[in-house]
Amino acid sequence: MNLPIIPYVKHSSPLWTCHASIYQVNTRQFSEQGTFSEVTKALPRIKDLGVTIVWLMPIHEIGEQNRKGSLGSPYAVKDFRSINAEFGNAESLKELINEAHKLDLKVILDWVPNHSAWDNHLVQEHPEWYARDYKGDFRPSPWWDWDDIIEFDYDQAGLREYMIEAMAYWIKEFDIDGFRCDVAGYVPNGFWRQAREHLDRIKSVFMLAEWENRDLHEYAFDMTYAWSWNEVLHDICQQKAPLDKLRKYYSWNERSWPREAMRMTFVSNHDENAWEGTPDEKFGDAQKACIVLSCLGEGMPLIHNGQEAGESKRLAFFEKDSIDWQHHEIGDLYTQLLSLRNCYTALWNAQHGALMQQVPNSNQKAIFSFVRQDKESKWFMVFNFSPKVQNVTFRDTLFTDQYSDALKNDQQEYDFFGDTELSLPPWGYRVFLREY
Repeated sequence: MNLPIIPYVKHSSPLWTCHASIYQVNTRQFSEQGTFSEVTKALPRIKDLGVTIVWLMPIHEIGEQNRKGSLGSPYAVKDFRSINAEFGNAESLKELINEAHKLDLKVILDWVPNHSAWDNHLVQEHPEWYARDYKGDFRPSPWWDWDDIIEFDYDQAGLREYMIEAMAYWIKEFDIDGFRCDVAGYVPNGFWRQAREHLDRIKSVFMLAEWENRDLHEYAFDMTYAWSWNEVLHDICQQKAPLDKLRKYYSWNERSWPREAMRMTFVSNHDENAWEGTPDEKFGDAQKACIVLSCLGEGMPLIHNGQEAGESKRLAFFEKDSIDWQHHEIGDLYTQLLSLRNCYTALWNAQHGALMQQVPNSNQKAIFSFVRQDKESKWFMVFNFSPKVQNVTFRDTLFTDQYSDALKNDQQEYDFFGDTELSLPPWGYRVFLREY
């Protein structure tokens, strides 16, 4: 028997995603003005961070009925083809996208397919497209406090056609490069397959699912959220979980997910910031180590706007609350890390990069160590996920080599042999590079 190998992933990601990283923009809070024009002015600075993709949170008109706060949630969409006048108009949005493309940046829109605002025009025009509760009334999500929205019913073919046509509109008219899809797992996979096939006929798009399910990768999505990665690291940094949980995450990610599946690794995003806390609150002194792992380990790193300025506060979600911009060492760190990712193929995304290979060590309860390597470079990375100074030696031979320190500008060489001992400060990390 000579059986063919049938690939699990049935679509192709755009070629430019091979070393991409992503930057999230909350237009309302990005500047005092809260406009597309102010985001456009900042594009060169965003580009200098080293990112590839700019993700705009929902840009549409926000519903007024049952609105939360004075400005409402951007995820309560009143019209899927509209532009929130607070942000600008079609011309200023097109200018943002055109300027981004000139800088070789891609732009994706946040898409909210699961629900709409109560006063979306579809409520009157197509009430049959909405889910109902046991009383026959329109239904907010029954398990969350999302009482400013009502849910769609994707058993309705007309809704599917409308939603795909609305997504296509933004590609055809504004030349956007893809979508970040809100609560993507609440929408049937069959719809996402239909949507991806249709959209790719217009333009090869990038699709990010706000969900963590490998099945979404089969026909529709290029990247899913690595929620588990964030949660495990948080628990480890709060000393609520053993370090082995991080090893289990990477084992699960390697064996249970298709190689082509990009996973978004993040220290912060708008949900984390608003409801869970800033990186300082969540990760404390371990924040830098987590950022380094998010950028140089497997996964595509996300920068939430304001992280590069130290993300000093939780941004109000339903009110105006501008980011406090300043030069900050976290921004310098991201710039350095993303520069390395862009230059070295071993650090690239999914099948384009190298797998992480564990390096066993003498202090497995505190030290996380691994190698990523390909024919161009070898990376030996060591992290101290504990609040104490730790000394460590390493086992086997995978790590043995002569390296430079990738995060320092010194010319020192580091020789690692079987008995080499390394000392790391609390929550410290070292990144060693061997170029071939």
